[in-house]
Amino acid sequence: MIPQKIALLTDSCADLNVTEESGIFVVPLRILCADGEYLDGVNIGGRDIYARLRAGELPQTSLPAAEEIGKILMKIAQAGYDGVIAVMLSSGLSGTFNLVRLIAEECGEQLNVRVYDSGSGSLGMGMTVLQLAEDLRGGMGWEELTQHRVMQLIRGAHPFFSVDTLEYLQKGGRIGRVTATAGTLLQIKPLLTFAPDGQLTSVAKVRGRNQVIDRLVGLTVKACGGHRRYNLAVANGGAPEEMELVRKKLTAALPDYDHLWDGEIDGTLSVYIGDGVLGAAVQVVD
Repeated sequence: MIPQKIALLTDSCADLNVTEESGIFVVPLRILCADGEYLDGVNIGGRDIYARLRAGELPQTSLPAAEEIGKILMKIAQAGYDGVIAVMLSSGLSGTFNLVRLIAEECGEQLNVRVYDSGSGSLGMGMTVLQLAEDLRGGMGWEELTQHRVMQLIRGAHPFFSVDTLEYLQKGGRIGRVTATAGTLLQIKPLLTFAPDGQLTSVAKVRGRNQVIDRLVGLTVKACGGHRRYNLAVANGGAPEEMELVRKKLTAALPDYDHLWDGEIDGTLSVYIGDGVLGAAVQVVD
């Protein structure tokens, strides 16, 4: 039977404002700190992570608890939904996608669940889920969504973000020590995106904070190309005033957007990139 009432599911690395009131449910990743285990976006967030990093602590991240995923799927079923479209953090960074997929297979006929690898995180995930919510409100059905629309939106999402320091990427084993040291001394600010395999990759390097914003906007404009229908998003990790500059320049360069969303970088990603982070993204929807 084709589902009629459809919920959306994502995880706490979707860094835009998603709420259950919009039919969007969130699975929290776990963050392991010196004083215990926390749930990302529930009882810990980016700001607390920044404070811990500055104090010399290096938290660790972990997959969502299987029991938590099961509880959320049960909650969705009890709310009267019969279909779920799940868009999860890139499998190139986390096992969350595979874990949710395995648990979804146990739902049987009670709940029809389709799980997708976003190949992305942060803004890319958030934009996809928010646009799907718009599509559902517009009357788009299960078959169109699951067979075409989800993958179109995933392919069309292009997030970029800056990293103010390479220190935590190095400590987390994401880059080599020499690269991190040289980058810090030279004030090199890498701009990152997601590679085709879903892992983080550097697409540009600038020297100093002043060049970061212009380069972020330039990369986003280039990714949009000649498309006429698109969404925009901006985000920050401890840099709200600079995010407003990104927003201003981005909307001036791409003024014909359908939607403009904003958010804060999640706690999980903050463990690896610290604060002072800026993000910009475009999602092609035509």
